[in-house]
Amino acid sequence: MDLALDVAEHPVGGFSLDLMGRDEATGEVVIVENQRETSDHAHLGQILTYAAGTDPTTIVWVAATFRPEHRAAIDWLNARTDENTRFFGVELGVVRIGQSEPAPSFRLVAQPNDWEKTVRAATSQAEATGKQLLYRSFWSRWIEVLQAERQGWSRATRPPRDSWFSMTAGTPGATYYTSFTKRGLSSELVFESTDAELNLSRFHALETDQARVERAYGQPLNWQELPERKATRVADYLLDADVSVEENWNHYLEWLLDRQTRLRGALAAVGGVPRS
Repeated sequence: MDLALDVAEHPVGGFSLDLMGRDEATGEVVIVENQRETSDHAHLGQILTYAAGTDPTTIVWVAATFRPEHRAAIDWLNARTDENTRFFGVELGVVRIGQSEPAPSFRLVAQPNDWEKTVRAATSQAEATGKQLLYRSFWSRWIEVLQAERQGWSRATRPPRDSWFSMTAGTPGATYYTSFTKRGLSSELVFESTDAELNLSRFHALETDQARVERAYGQPLNWQELPERKATRVADYLLDADVSVEENWNHYLEWLLDRQTRLRGALAAVGGVPRS
């Protein structure tokens, strides 16, 4: 995974999640809970609470040692959850070579049964395989454009098979997206923190500078408060773009590069992505 750390000590209800980040290649959320002692029931409960509050794909529990009961619990969770959820148990040790400084040593003690999950995924998604291959091919081209033209935007090396591609905005809970939607191809900034009020606050903070943003951008943008969802969005659309029309891909890629460049420049002109 090409991991980017979003936040440390992230509040989830009355608890505090140690680390939350994102796989930049897929946009999937990754959470990590650290425990410097032997695994216990309290941390198992906390991990499930954090997962419910952050909707991650990958959940990592790090402990000094794992009790057999807790390894079995992770195995059970991996067997019972869907193919988009992965639990890992990792033991932390310390090693020294000669007179070197002590260094951390990580040992994987519990992991998903990838074979079973891969089979289930292939069975449930067989009908969508053709479209997914198109998305993967298009985003592979997009990654090539980013590596050649905008290396600082993304560290992704594996194209997703989904209709969207995400890039960190440098602010926890804020993400740049490029995606194929019902309206066409989109270039977006999305506020998608688990805190709906924070998303709305950030959106309104940026909206107060709408005139300056759009002047720097060069044209109007689509401002979406999305009251039916937690997230909020500022977007631009290339109407009727369809990933199935491969002869238009070069045009789509040029449009995305231009619109993402203008969007980031417009935000920089007003002080960057709001943080609160």
